[in-house]
Amino acid sequence: MTWSTLGLAASTLLASAVEFVEAFTIVLAMGLTRGWRSAIAGTVSALAVLCGVAAFSGYALINWFPKSSLQLVVGSLLLVFGLQWLRKAILRSSGLKALHDEDETFRELTDTGRQGGAGTRAGLDWLGFVVSFKGVLLEGLEVIFIVITFGTSAHSMPTAVAGAAVGGAIVLAAGILLHRPLARVPENTIKFAVGLLLSTFGTFWAVEGLGVFAAGSKSMEWPGGEAALLGVLAAWCVISWLAVRLLAPYGTRREAAVGA
Repeated sequence: MTWSTLGLAASTLLASAVEFVEAFTIVLAMGLTRGWRSAIAGTVSALAVLCGVAAFSGYALINWFPKSSLQLVVGSLLLVFGLQWLRKAILRSSGLKALHDEDETFRELTDTGRQGGAGTRAGLDWLGFVVSFKGVLLEGLEVIFIVITFGTSAHSMPTAVAGAAVGGAIVLAAGILLHRPLARVPENTIKFAVGLLLSTFGTFWAVEGLGVFAAGSKSMEWPGGEAALLGVLAAWCVISWLAVRLLAPYGTRREAAVGA
């Protein structure tokens, strides 16, 4: 098993788990307050839309871009996306941004569900349907983006899909078993790891894709091939660690000001 395959499986599994935790919280809150029929209908409808988006996007990427162009486009998108995850994780680790509280999110959603007025369409509670649909759709789009970009660039779509499916299955099984928000999941740590992996592979593939500007449009090669991924990952780890260390004093001041 290559480094790309291992990173692919880990990235899609962890990213899927984080997004499924957030989607599960939304659906659980709507199911308990507005009725399970509407919440499940919204979830199933969102999944149907996501399947269509995934099929079209995957077909477009595979058939409309040559290999080097695909690596540049996908690598750049992954890098931007990964840096967004990394930025939030760094801010939370340094104390400049509050950690995501799944219990608090659940309380806010249940309050919204209880306070929402009655409104039925086609036999479904409209608020429960729409909130569930929107939540699953938005969280699912991020999973699809990661799965398709990783799968097409690494030429291993089955591995990407399998990683995401396993992550979703773990969250769903735990959620059904506990029947409550999965607040104890170390979400920021997972997001930090996913951000590092996305940034690493995004950098790796974007640089390879720069070969599109060279004669013959042949992909560039890293020294050492896929082993260079470890060096890129190490570089992003060092940069992230330094960022947390540099921002930590400002986070301490922010917490002191809030406490006062």
